[in-house]
Amino acid sequence: MSEDSLQALSKRHILCYDKREELLPGGNSPGAAEYIQTYYNPFRPVFPQKPNNLIIGIAGGSGSGKTTLSLRLKERFGEDEVRLISHDSYYKRHDELPFEERCKLNYDHPDAFDNALLIYHLQELKAGRAIDCPVYDYSNHNRSNEVQHIEPAPVLIVEGILPFVEPELCALFDYKIFVDTDADERILRRILRDVKERGRSLDSVIDQYLTTVKPMHEAFVEPSKRNADIIVPNGGENSTAVEMLAHHIRTLIEKANRG
Repeated sequence: MSEDSLQALSKRHILCYDKREELLPGGNSPGAAEYIQTYYNPFRPVFPQKPNNLIIGIAGGSGSGKTTLSLRLKERFGEDEVRLISHDSYYKRHDELPFEERCKLNYDHPDAFDNALLIYHLQELKAGRAIDCPVYDYSNHNRSNEVQHIEPAPVLIVEGILPFVEPELCALFDYKIFVDTDADERILRRILRDVKERGRSLDSVIDQYLTTVKPMHEAFVEPSKRNADIIVPNGGENSTAVEMLAHHIRTLIEKANRG
């Protein structure tokens, strides 16, 4: 592929970070061609999926019940109607750092995420093309070598702590939901989850909460609530909210199909 073709592809398919150095606007940075070759396949087949599908963002603090709400909503629809994508899957890869150094990184800051890749993947799914989503290894504090193949669907749900912070990512969501849960309940849920499911020690969970989770929640997560279309108390445990949201999403799907 010629250099001119690569530059054309970079302008069409890469949404660069606003104030970062990974890629420069227009895709003219040294890594642009490599980035395109890695994440863009011009021969990937287009599936017969309508381009008017919905992208729903679900945000909230760590342990607020975002994932539970996402799963409860998915249960209200058919198997092929909804795809779930975790923002955590797009933590940046840090193979250059030893495990001890990766443990010290701030995973609750917006810069911890590869939002350019997530934006590109959402655009691909929106266009009817399948993606290979990264898989994050929490116990190793790094992206694994595995991927999750995700096919397009009428509804795409992205859930995480910070999807409403990046303007470029937030702008892709057709409907934005913020899960609001008391801080004491969130920390208890986080301790149980990280110790039982993610192989963390109790001391490491508490230390991370005090040094990064709590201050980053106050600095970024909580302020992003103003970008939400609706605020849901207690996440997936709020059965009334789940039913109302499922009904509203169904209405949005029908409206999009008519449109």
